[in-house]
Amino acid sequence: MPHDHDINQPHPFREVDDTKLSYHEALTYALDRVLIGSGHLTREKLRTVRENMEKRGPENGAQLVARAWTDDAYKARLLADGNAAAAEEGFDVKEAQLIVLENSDAVHNVIVCTLCSCYPRSLLGQPPDWYVSKAYRARTIREPRKVLQEFGLKLDEATAIHVHDSNADMRYMVLPQRPDGTENMSNSELAGLITRDHLIGVAVPSASD
Repeated sequence: MPHDHDINQPHPFREVDDTKLSYHEALTYALDRVLIGSGHLTREKLRTVRENMEKRGPENGAQLVARAWTDDAYKARLLADGNAAAAEEGFDVKEAQLIVLENSDAVHNVIVCTLCSCYPRSLLGQPPDWYVSKAYRARTIREPRKVLQEFGLKLDEATAIHVHDSNADMRYMVLPQRPDGTENMSNSELAGLITRDHLIGVAVPSASD
């Protein structure tokens, strides 16, 4: 079965002792108070929005990838305009411009947000805690190959690693390579192979997952 890194297990980028709010967490709470205090937002509405976001997982992004693996024309549209291609599948990506990055034998893409935790939540759900950790954010830029090895992903030295830094205007999602041995799988079966880690770029799917 496919799996992501269990956030309840030890992880090289898990900050288990950090009990203080980050700058962006504190800013979020402050903004909540202002919006509620001004009457623009109610606590119940805020709770509903957060609960809906927490229910989301990487299944939406996996659906886009599975279709791209089986439909070359759709893949071209996904790579050209991620927001429009996501809308074709019924997903309204409102956070920012969605840029989809295709992995190949020559290039492997990995996503990070060095400032905070910018991330395509509408397609991948909530970011894992390691994604927002200071260690992952800093080290992925400096030493991506070593970081990927710590995730268990050892790439060929000939494969270039491209690190993409998300921001307020752009969100990235990786289009991983289709695994060998999946030629007879349906789209739903293909989507079942894809996890959040594949869509961030810290792992690659295989037919045996």
